[in-house]
Amino acid sequence: DWHGERIVDVPPRTVAHEGPVYERPFHRPSWQDALQANSPDALPRPCAPDELRATLLDLVGAPNLASKSWVTSQYDRYVLGNTVLAQPEDSGMVRVDEETGRGVAISTDCNGRFAKLDPYAGAQLALSESYRNVVATGAIPLAVTNCLNFGSPEDPEVMWQFAEATRGLADGCLELGIPVTGGNVSFYNQTGDVAILPTPVVGVLGVIDDVYRRTPMAWGPDGELIYLLGDTHDEFGGSEWAHHVHGHLGGLPPRVDLARERLLGEILVAGSRDGMLTAAHDVSDGGVGQALVEMALRAGVGARCWVPDGLDPFVFLFSESTGRAVVVVPRSEELRFTEMCAARELPAYRIGVVDSGLGPDAGYAEGTQVLQVSDLFTVSLAEVREVHEATLPAVLNA
Repeated sequence: DWHGERIVDVPPRTVAHEGPVYERPFHRPSWQDALQANSPDALPRPCAPDELRATLLDLVGAPNLASKSWVTSQYDRYVLGNTVLAQPEDSGMVRVDEETGRGVAISTDCNGRFAKLDPYAGAQLALSESYRNVVATGAIPLAVTNCLNFGSPEDPEVMWQFAEATRGLADGCLELGIPVTGGNVSFYNQTGDVAILPTPVVGVLGVIDDVYRRTPMAWGPDGELIYLLGDTHDEFGGSEWAHHVHGHLGGLPPRVDLARERLLGEILVAGSRDGMLTAAHDVSDGGVGQALVEMALRAGVGARCWVPDGLDPFVFLFSESTGRAVVVVPRSEELRFTEMCAARELPAYRIGVVDSGLGPDAGYAEGTQVLQVSDLFTVSLAEVREVHEATLPAVLNA
């Protein structure tokens, strides 16, 4: 009703379930099998320590992974002072109740390359990463929204991508137990007959009972322990390494494991609630190497890290396997936290320790903060920060 006049009088269920249905033709693209067969496994990989170091710096400055602060610093992220987590944290978090400290967290994600390789899995990977970003801050995911961006639905191959992505998103939400509360679709995103990568952007909203127990991504004081949660596999289809270093798109995206995502989320929320975690950060684009760099830069403090036994250093640093997070645990909480992970059968590997005093041992001046990876290489945070922050200003100010 509006000023006494009845504008709409429709049973809500009919709007949601009885609307017009388009029966557009669609079919799997003729090139899909060849794309998936074009695996990145044959691409040259860095092996030597100096090659691994150079690759890390190259990816840190890649447009998709570089700092976005040139953009985000130009607008107000702290309206009325209720924003408690903002970019580059895993999710944004806003306090909504000053008395109880209750807050909401939200993240949006999508990797269009994954969706091109497999639209069904690509939509679930977007859902998984947004879900992971929310739980990394300690919030419980409750709802999903989306913005599904595709080319022309009049192209049966584009329509197939759209149908697969929506099917994947629906199945994923059912398995994770969170509803889609809204969203929108954007078609005809193309130039001529060249469509954009299928880009099903997925947003996840979560609630935290008290924002003061939120988990940031910056690790804490010296001596705290760095753990990698989840399993790392040799998965580089659609990865940032394959894209940025080799300009390659082919193979299969990382395997989706929604049961693992849900378990990881329960561990991260429990760790936040019970005070067992100083910091947490999801592992996604760029792999563990990128996650460690971002945590170190956020804290302004270095760390000594190592590669788990039996894992290739390149795979450890740059694989984009799902269902993983890097967490930082105070020594006083290590036993309690690792016992919780073991009881829930979530793999937890100690991969480092926060250490602000490594500079002189690595040939740097006293007080220089560095990130050291086993006996492979050491890089100063100053060098990493310079590379990380230079990309967008150089491109957008050109």
